[in-house]
Amino acid sequence: MAGVTRVLLVDDDALVRSGLALMLGGSPDLEVVGEASNGQEAIDRIAAGGVDVVLMDIRMPVMDGLEATAQILAQTDPPHIIILTTFDADEYVVRALAAGARGFLLKDTPPADIVDAIGKVTAGDPMLSPTITAQLIRQVTETAPGDRENQASARVAHLTEREREVALAIGRGASNAEIARDLYMSVATVKAHISHLFDKLDAANRVQVAITMHDAGLL
Repeated sequence: MAGVTRVLLVDDDALVRSGLALMLGGSPDLEVVGEASNGQEAIDRIAAGGVDVVLMDIRMPVMDGLEATAQILAQTDPPHIIILTTFDADEYVVRALAAGARGFLLKDTPPADIVDAIGKVTAGDPMLSPTITAQLIRQVTETAPGDRENQASARVAHLTEREREVALAIGRGASNAEIARDLYMSVATVKAHISHLFDKLDAANRVQVAITMHDAGLL
């Protein structure tokens, strides 16, 4: 099945796994190649090979999705990981992002959007939904003290107009492909701008870019 993305479903709820398998089975570009009920089972299955993308739950017995994500991504040529989360798990999402997860979806995400997210992540385009971005921004800005606004404004002041446009698009949850389309540039150019943004904004990932733009009063 050339060109088919091989997906591993990791969730301790058998009904969730069954629902995801049924949903993804309707896409000709995806193949569910396995299921796991905890992080350790996921690691063991991935070691056998043949997995391109993992849909990873966070709260599971034996080994949770955060520890599994960190261990999987520490391997050579690991599969992409998309975290499945809920509104009350924002702090876990932040930790998973730090571990290197490429995407974040709510469990009630429409099927078509999950399929689309898998495609984007497979193409190397990180997927962070606008809803998740908003949740993370609110969590950070409600709990972190200090003069974030002044610091953020000072950093943003060093951006070019084009970099600012890209940063705002990231803050709205746009993917690299969407930014390229909306701003009439190539995906390679978008990636170059994002690399510059990480340096200029002292950001390690897209969420931190979004938070900086929010703190500067631009989102």
